[in-house]
Amino acid sequence: MSLLSLIAVFLIEQLQPLDYRRVIAEPLGAWADFIESRFNAGAYRHGVLAWCMAVLLPVLLVGLAYGLLYSLSPILGLLLNIGVLYLTMGFRQFSHHYTEIQLALNLGDLERARQLLGEWQGRSTSGLNSEDIARLSIEGALGASHRHVFAVLLWFIILPGPCGALLYRLALIVRDRWQAANAAQHNDFSAFPHQVFGMIDWLPLRATASAFAIVGDFEDAAYCWRTQSAQWPDRDLGVVLAAGAGALGVQLGRPVAEGVEVSDRAELGLGDPADVEFMQSAVGLVWRATVLWMLLLFLLGLASLVG
Repeated sequence: MSLLSLIAVFLIEQLQPLDYRRVIAEPLGAWADFIESRFNAGAYRHGVLAWCMAVLLPVLLVGLAYGLLYSLSPILGLLLNIGVLYLTMGFRQFSHHYTEIQLALNLGDLERARQLLGEWQGRSTSGLNSEDIARLSIEGALGASHRHVFAVLLWFIILPGPCGALLYRLALIVRDRWQAANAAQHNDFSAFPHQVFGMIDWLPLRATASAFAIVGDFEDAAYCWRTQSAQWPDRDLGVVLAAGAGALGVQLGRPVAEGVEVSDRAELGLGDPADVEFMQSAVGLVWRATVLWMLLLFLLGLASLVG
């Protein structure tokens, strides 16, 4: 059932792309803000209770709905799986930005590429050259493929029905919203959502990095993962970016001029500087990793049938 759900979601997504920001990010962000406004009294225990209400309660309700529908008919359970997966994962959440940037760079339209990158990542892009744009785009695509595809898929496999997919998406949105809301308050309310998401994402990060290593340059991916990931500001996502850079044989990270300032970023990867050709190689890496996951999912399903 998991493999059928995944194939169905990929097909539906190609036919009817989802406006992720409008349909998912904004409503779930509003839900997170509502719970935060009701429970945020600044203490750690308030963050625990609020997280249970914002994340655990919806996941439990969806799990109960799945159990009820599956008891009536496995087809109804499959339909719920497909619906939740369609809303919580997918390539189109980032691929159209990436493809348009790649096309603009191929046409030599640097200003258009800067504009598209700024719209996608919400950052200053003035002064960026084509190498900077390609490097930032590859980093964004590798990170987004983890957040929107591989991590959601792994939790979809781990927990029954669509519970895992919803757990990951809600936990990520709640962490980001509450962390941003409490950045200036310096209280402990957002500490628990941050900690629990770190535990939720620990295994998916390493599974994604392993997939990149297997379908790319394994030796360089393993070396970069081991020696460079801890230097990245977001040490968790650094695991994926370092392994992906090593698997591609491309240099990521490195200082980038953002307006009048230069951001000091650690170097990731080995090999040649990023360019538009490496952007296409990154697409191939992500798709090969996806095929690997689908093959593993097929083998798991086959083993369960044989058992």
